Amino acid sequence: MKRTLSISQIISLLICSIVALFVLLPLFMVVLGSLRTTGELVSAPLSWPRQLHWENYTSILSGDNNFWSYLSNSVIVLVESLALLLAVSCPAAFVLARMVFPGREVVFNTYLLGLLFPAAVALLPLYIVLRNMGLLDSLGGVVLPQTAFFLPTTILILRNFFRAVPNDLEEAASIDGASKIRFFWSILLPLSRPALAVVIMMSTVASWNNFTLPLVILSTPTNMTIPVGALQFQGEYSANWAAMLAFLTLAMIPAIIVYLMAERQIVAGLTAGALKG
Repeated sequence: MKRTLSISQIISLLICSIVALFVLLPLFMVVLGSLRTTGELVSAPLSWPRQLHWENYTSILSGDNNFWSYLSNSVIVLVESLALLLAVSCPAAFVLARMVFPGREVVFNTYLLGLLFPAAVALLPLYIVLRNMGLLDSLGGVVLPQTAFFLPTTILILRNFFRAVPNDLEEAASIDGASKIRFFWSILLPLSRPALAVVIMMSTVASWNNFTLPLVILSTPTNMTIPVGALQFQGEYSANWAAMLAFLTLAMIPAIIVYLMAERQIVAGLTAGALKG
């Protein structure tokens, strides 16, 4: 028996299709433009390429333009930021969610104040602090403040998820002799994979696209990350738009791969958050 769609379902499908078109069309145009020449982009920007020019990619991957250095720096910043973020936020969210102590809500609300604090306001004092610590023009000077900026959102997501886990589960683990640390490490964290996937994906995208902080902190080309490297690359190849689009396409690939790998967990985490509040 064929299933017929209701009017509301058809409208929802149409809206989702339009939104997907607006999101995917610019990405498609960037990839398509990267396989053309700059002359073709100028003369007929919306036409299909007469020939696929893969040399735009080979020149970036094999040329002397620091692409691999930008890529490795972004990966290092991402991995170190995620490791530090999870090492700090998971125990903090657990304490704020599952333990009762005086001032707990005050501590939690203090973390949430970070959501209201614009990062741009902190750039000048942050620059001075990092200069005094000797962390200017180093990846550590990006990792530490970037992790601090990610903490409020991460603790908010994880705390809500940890609180949604039934107390009966913790009581049963306690009866079996599990301490709170054992419950956190062996039971709560494995159950929180969807929430952790959401946190990792959001932090990955934010770290990979972070431009302002590395721009202020990093000055040596070999220390730059992908977003700042793209600006550097544009300055060197300002007349070669095709090469610039190829650079941007290569820069997008890692974040897209991470999203595709974690897609199911992300959907599960968002759904769980919506259902459990």
